[in-house]
Amino acid sequence: MEKIKLFIESEKGKDIMIVVIVILVGLASFELGRLSKEDTNAGIKIEYPSQTANQTTDSVSTTSANQNTISVGKTFFASSKGGKYYTISCSAGKTIKQENRIYFATGEEAQKAGYTLSSSCN
Repeated sequence: MEKIKLFIESEKGKDIMIVVIVILVGLASFELGRLSKEDTNAGIKIEYPSQTANQTTDSVSTTSANQNTISVGKTFFASSKGGKYYTISCSAGKTIKQENRIYFATGEEAQKAGYTLSSSCN
């Protein structure tokens, strides 16, 4: 302990302590700046198709954004521009925009319309 005390009290020890303090203050300032940065990302909003479909108790609900109709009880959907259909719970079809979706009550109905089940939804 005496050697450490003598080293800190020497000129060389004081210079090293000043450098260490400056580095620590700089790092602390940098981290505080990052913490105080305003977060412009509001987060992820999850919307479930069943919530939009359950807004009315009748058979049809219309969205004002794209004026497409979604019938209550539809459990399958497909892209109007593709050849595959997906279940509502299948994550593979989540990238299809709402305005491009066509909904079906059954898989047979989708197959009759010319769509095949996506291999990701098996």
